[in-house]
Amino acid sequence: MTKKLIAEFLGTFWLVLGGCGSALLSAGFPAVGIGLLGVALAFGLTVLTIAYSLGHVSGAHLNPAVSIGLWMGGRFSAKELVPYIVAQVLGGLVAAGVLYVIVTGNGSEIGNFAANGYGEHSPGGYNLLAAFVTEAVMTFMFLIVILGATDERAPKGFAGLAIGLALTLIHLISIPVTNTSVNPARSISQAVFVGGWAVSQLWLFIVAPIVGAMLAGAVYKIFGK
Repeated sequence: MTKKLIAEFLGTFWLVLGGCGSALLSAGFPAVGIGLLGVALAFGLTVLTIAYSLGHVSGAHLNPAVSIGLWMGGRFSAKELVPYIVAQVLGGLVAAGVLYVIVTGNGSEIGNFAANGYGEHSPGGYNLLAAFVTEAVMTFMFLIVILGATDERAPKGFAGLAIGLALTLIHLISIPVTNTSVNPARSISQAVFVGGWAVSQLWLFIVAPIVGAMLAGAVYKIFGK
């Protein structure tokens, strides 16, 4: 169990460092900024690389919503659920701390710190309802892909690729709406450092992904029969 929790900690650390780090440091960098496409790829690549490096240890959930969705789908033990979520949140927080040190290293303010938001804090100005629907539906589809790609009947060796590309696609769709969460640990890590509005809106980025994940777990049981 200890090895699993360390793997989840490191994997979520890498996801936040790679994904949010790309958004904070590289997205709009003068002349060579990676833009929205680059940030979307960065999030997908973090999951893909951890899936193939540490997936055999812990399953590479890297996300409380994923752990909850897998539990709901009958693919994960309830007794491991809380320890996994704690390890994921801690990994995200440590990564955000590292990013804080880096981002402020040239005298810059942290700004929105890639935090998730709706209304005036949505990149495209999308309201609460649009944000909730986006996060719930995107997480639902993410879990459908995860559950399907890791099914024992699925082609072997391709799960990490399918899951990483799914997360990339999700970011391509939803960055303009909420800055894309689909992961409570990722949202918590950034909100803690921003405070204020980010903390007050954090509930949505915990509740909506969990709702979407639980629905996906319930729905996928249909295909498991």
